[in-house]
Amino acid sequence: MARSILQRMLEGVFTAMVTPFNEDGSVDYDAFQRLVVFLCENGSDGVVVAGTTGESPTLSDGERLDLLRAALEAAPVGKTVIAGTGTYSTAHSIHLTEQAHRAGAHAFLVVTPYYNKPPQRGIVAHFEAIAQVSDRPIVVYNIPSRVVVNIEPDTISRLAEIETVGAVKQANDDLDQARHIVETGLDLYAGDDNLLQRFLEIGGVGGVCVHTHVVGPRVAEQVQAVLDGDVARAREIDSELAPVYDLLKVQTNPIAIKAALSLLGHRVGGHRLPLVVADQAETEQIRDCLERLGLLVHA
Repeated sequence: MARSILQRMLEGVFTAMVTPFNEDGSVDYDAFQRLVVFLCENGSDGVVVAGTTGESPTLSDGERLDLLRAALEAAPVGKTVIAGTGTYSTAHSIHLTEQAHRAGAHAFLVVTPYYNKPPQRGIVAHFEAIAQVSDRPIVVYNIPSRVVVNIEPDTISRLAEIETVGAVKQANDDLDQARHIVETGLDLYAGDDNLLQRFLEIGGVGGVCVHTHVVGPRVAEQVQAVLDGDVARAREIDSELAPVYDLLKVQTNPIAIKAALSLLGHRVGGHRLPLVVADQAETEQIRDCLERLGLLVHA
């Protein structure tokens, strides 16, 4: 059931959204809604709200819920809004998922519990407990570089048995592990933007991306090319997008992408500590990447 629902809702690329802030550090909901519309009109099939890119560790539960409601209100008809509801506490993740369900989220992005390093059986129990509170699809987010623990293939197989688990956002470049996700019947989504092409070629169906904030139409074209069987064209686009992969390496996400958005005229503001805005040298690197992409004209 979850898989068929997911296939209808998640087709292609999703943007893991930044959260715009005002100068006083409060959430800029107006700017956020404008960005939702912009992304949905420029290549994104939907958005993820209050993920790591949205600085979720610094958001209150009320802000997460208000951002979700704002996204649901702003998103054009036919676009999907996924709520980031995973934390390192199962009880808190359940609470956030229940709230997001009541608010109308179409699906949930749930990251592997971080910092406390649960054993693999604990990861399974975590997702089983969250799945009890909603009949809507769960996208499992595996990002070992941030949470330290990898979701191993055997654990993926166990997660695939949970009815509402429909997909994995995989930020692990091991292609054998990615293939295993496909073999279980779960949908494979790239969790790192530079993995998108490789994952598409082994049966992935899209990505939950950051670079789509600035190159959404090109990424949508890349995914469609693979779906149409034109892998050569998709590889060509991937090569052309090399500067955006460089951009994302300049500084910890979402520092670089927020700086890029600001350079392109979007009002996204700064960050909440402990994140800080890109410094002058980093901003110049980001500007250079945008110029190489043809998004900014060299001054």
